[in-house]
Amino acid sequence: MMPMATITIPTGPWAWPAGAILLAALVLLAWSYRRASRTGPVSWIAFGLKLLGILALVLCLVEPLWSGRRAKAGANVFAVVADNSSGMGVHDAGAGQSRGEMLQGILKTGGTGWLAAISENFQLRQYLFDSRLRRTTDFSDLVFDGKASALGTTLRTLAERYRGRPLAGILLMTDGCATDADEPSYDLSSLPPVYAIALGEDRPLRDLSVANVSVSQTSFEDAPVTIQAEVEAAGCAGRTVSVNLLGDADKVIQRQPWKVDKNDEKQTFRFRLRPERTGVLFYRIRISEETAAQELAAEPEATLANNEQTIVVNRGKGPYRILYVAGRPNWDLKFLKRAIEEDEQVQLVVLLRVARREPKYNFLGHRGEATNPLYRGFDPEDLEKTEEYDQPVLIRLNTRDGTELREGFPKTKEDLFDYCAIIFDDIEASFFSQDQMDLVRRFVAERGGGFLMLGGKDSFQRGGFDRTPIGSILPVYLDAMPVTDAPPATRWELTREGWLQPWARLRDNERDEQQRLAEMPEFRVLNRMRTVKPGAAVVTTAGVGQDQKLPALAVQRLGNGRTATLAVGDVWRWGMRTPEMHEDMDKFWRQTLRWLIADVPGRISVQATQKMGETNQPVTLQVRVRDKAFAPMDTVSVVLDVREPGDRSVKLTAAPAPAERGLFEAVYVPRTSGGYLAEATIADAEGAKLGNAQTGWTVDLEAREFQSVRTNRPLLERIARQTGGRLIEVGELEKFARSLPRRAAPITETWVRPLWDLPGIQPAIFLFALACFIAEWALRRWKGMP
Repeated sequence: MMPMATITIPTGPWAWPAGAILLAALVLLAWSYRRASRTGPVSWIAFGLKLLGILALVLCLVEPLWSGRRAKAGANVFAVVADNSSGMGVHDAGAGQSRGEMLQGILKTGGTGWLAAISENFQLRQYLFDSRLRRTTDFSDLVFDGKASALGTTLRTLAERYRGRPLAGILLMTDGCATDADEPSYDLSSLPPVYAIALGEDRPLRDLSVANVSVSQTSFEDAPVTIQAEVEAAGCAGRTVSVNLLGDADKVIQRQPWKVDKNDEKQTFRFRLRPERTGVLFYRIRISEETAAQELAAEPEATLANNEQTIVVNRGKGPYRILYVAGRPNWDLKFLKRAIEEDEQVQLVVLLRVARREPKYNFLGHRGEATNPLYRGFDPEDLEKTEEYDQPVLIRLNTRDGTELREGFPKTKEDLFDYCAIIFDDIEASFFSQDQMDLVRRFVAERGGGFLMLGGKDSFQRGGFDRTPIGSILPVYLDAMPVTDAPPATRWELTREGWLQPWARLRDNERDEQQRLAEMPEFRVLNRMRTVKPGAAVVTTAGVGQDQKLPALAVQRLGNGRTATLAVGDVWRWGMRTPEMHEDMDKFWRQTLRWLIADVPGRISVQATQKMGETNQPVTLQVRVRDKAFAPMDTVSVVLDVREPGDRSVKLTAAPAPAERGLFEAVYVPRTSGGYLAEATIADAEGAKLGNAQTGWTVDLEAREFQSVRTNRPLLERIARQTGGRLIEVGELEKFARSLPRRAAPITETWVRPLWDLPGIQPAIFLFALACFIAEWALRRWKGMP
């Protein structure tokens, strides 16, 4: 408020006579009361009463002025801001109208009332806000369809828009449920007074909501996908709630009931499932009361907008091709091939040596000559082929065509990097050239593939892999171990790290897993390795006693990929005892291979990055394109097909990113909530299609809007207090509008009026003087004063 008005006495023609009269009256009073002073304080009270009466009469001879300051009419701006977010559709308990309907009623009556009163003295500016601020003429476009309540951004925008202009104040009409409350946008230092009207009740409302949903995927075969949902129930004590996992066409996949015990309670629900399809899949978590329709109609929820959330699950799309290289036919290969026949997404390409290289002749020629002397004098095109007369006998299984692996193990990136993982089993290091072994190392570290070495006869130390590029990528040290007699039978046990790996377990609970481990057969072939490298983890151990637990299954991350070693060489024994154990062995192979190829990048990959804090949650779609050697490709075109909820499709062209080769980017702004699928199609310079890739994401534009449905009065009180405003109740809007001119404003003017113009002031002065004289006379008579 402005400073209080003041009273001034001008120096007019009656000023000096009035002063003389007052002085004469004072002298006469002092003379008449000279003897009455002996009676004590009563005489002084009577003296004061008569003096006050004389002063009031003397005041009537002059013209005192009543002056003060007020906001200059029409010079200042005043903003009225109304909340247009969908959160205004909440119904408070016992209210016949929603918050939005209440707001519309207030604005409708204000057109000829408080709004008109403000416009008489200020330049009235009317605004709506949700995710952004915009002007309105008469609030007729207030339809409450905004997906956010960017309260902090709105205040900051107003402060910037009217910087340097006479903004006298802001009337903010909202429920205070800001979606940007945790952002650093509440710098209130540059704002004028904010007067807030808090719409709704600041108390718990009856509401069910799906708060947070997360998805995790593992290689655990029985339930590779786990969906965790945090559900909140307010005002539902004693009721039964149904939490449903829905698939396509609202098909209920799983249902979990919940008996709510308290009026404000949270509960976490987990859904474990094995999707029947691959690729990008969408599911929904929906919560509802198991109550009769009549009861729900009599006592509805505050809102139903937060009762459902959409989840995306990307199961990938194969086939994932694994190159299996074995030095001899064995039982593990047989059982492994049978195990993955059930997995349509995994293809095992086998390069099997059935006979070693056996030179038939030892050619003797000149010193240092290793070739046949019969060829002396010729200039062979390939000296390496001339030196190798006898080749090992190799069998290729499940190849793509007749040319794949025709020359044996791949010698180039283009050939090797086509696979997602490599398995070596019972094959020695001398089978490979130094360049081939280094190519395997780069396959893991650069391409991001998986590598697994199985514990056959010619693996690890016996295969001569120590001090080779392949030995360097293994998670174990290939140090020489003391030679022992016939190794004793060993038991398979999960380590602490192994218990934490879902792919290493075959049961969904600890008790059954412990029983399964106790019933497993003993193994008799174990490649003994002392310890693992830093950063590696031992998943299972094998040994006889507690002091002889050696690494059996060890894993590690290496560069962009991962490597593993299985030191047991007779896993096939596991499946020879009972049909149930055979199924367990098959499951172990499938889960291990699934882990090996998990997160292996393809030549084309699409990633969607959402900006959750921004309006409409824009998505940056990043497409990375690689050639067969996994080198970045720039001379390609990238077209994105974004499929929106409702099967509407939008085409985007991704542009090359300047910061990274082979990276193409496009920005997409969603308009509705739901699941989105983006498919990238790549074509070369000639227009030939190179491939495609998919990704998915979900958008819930109203998630933060309905995170809390209680009116946030504390936030509005803080904003009003820090800006010099206050909270306004709906019933005092008219009074508030009339008082605005008397409040602080950037541009003010001084007003002056005669005090006698105030209604009833003159009769009041005469009555006051008469009351003083009567009181003085009565006091003198009561005390017997002269």
